[in-house]
Amino acid sequence: MGQVQPKLIIHGGAGSSLRSKGGADAVRLSLYRVIEEVYGMLLAGASAQAAVVRGCQMLEDDPRFNAGTGSVLQSDGQIRMSASLMNGSAQRFSGVINTSRVQHPIDLALFLQDGSDRVLSDYGSLELMRELGVPSYDPLTEIRLKEWIQERDHNFSKEMAGVVAEKELVSEAGRGTIGVVALDGEGQLAVGTSTGGKGFERIGRVSDSAMPAGNYATHHAAVSCTGIGEDIIDECLAARIVVRVIDGQTLLQAFERSFIEAEQNRRDFGAIGLDRTGAIAWGKTCPTLLAAYHDGTRMGDTLDLPEEMVTGGIASPAHA
Repeated sequence: MGQVQPKLIIHGGAGSSLRSKGGADAVRLSLYRVIEEVYGMLLAGASAQAAVVRGCQMLEDDPRFNAGTGSVLQSDGQIRMSASLMNGSAQRFSGVINTSRVQHPIDLALFLQDGSDRVLSDYGSLELMRELGVPSYDPLTEIRLKEWIQERDHNFSKEMAGVVAEKELVSEAGRGTIGVVALDGEGQLAVGTSTGGKGFERIGRVSDSAMPAGNYATHHAAVSCTGIGEDIIDECLAARIVVRVIDGQTLLQAFERSFIEAEQNRRDFGAIGLDRTGAIAWGKTCPTLLAAYHDGTRMGDTLDLPEEMVTGGIASPAHA
């Protein structure tokens, strides 16, 4: 395949409305900072996989989002994170489930890409960290600790923690995950998704972020999901969208059909995606999707979408 124009889309979660325009502007600034650096990598010749890993690292390091630093606490007051990486060209999935004490869960998923055992749970990921000499890291932030203490006093009455770890941005029943989808100059696709979970959950609960339901790619398309993990799993959303593209639908058609079905099933989530033609797509059934993208010409975002179910995107020239 000849050289193609790189494309990039990322998300920092989905949920209820940001309470103020200032809140949206602060999130936009965080997302655009990632877009600028990672899209620059793609223009300089970086692979889709390398771009995805770097984007995930940056989002994991931003305490505003529920992944890496700033992850929510589970019911026992511990942080357990999950992340996965899928290389579309190789169609290879790798990830870690409920790992702890690590700065970048996506790095463990990257290491596992080349192994025969590609998805590890908590004890396995801890042993992998020891084997690699990865230093122990505490991702706890003061805001997340206060959030947990407050909810403990109310017997964890909330279904999940806020999507954004910022007092002026706290959303009711937010859903936090980060994700990156990239198309590189060689036409290769990759996707990564990372999360701290939904917060206050039962110990041992597994999110969609380390499953093909929430993070999936082939050489046709790549999709990262965010929202209520159980809803994403029930719809097998990421894989469903990608399979529809493989079967001949455009990326935008696959998103539209999948989200119409999700709305009928009263699901609560969002997703972002790219295909090999360079099309960009997004969709949500919840009020807000914190996504931003670079279409090869300019940056844009989804922060000002109407609160109802919406799908949208930018078609490739072949499908315009």
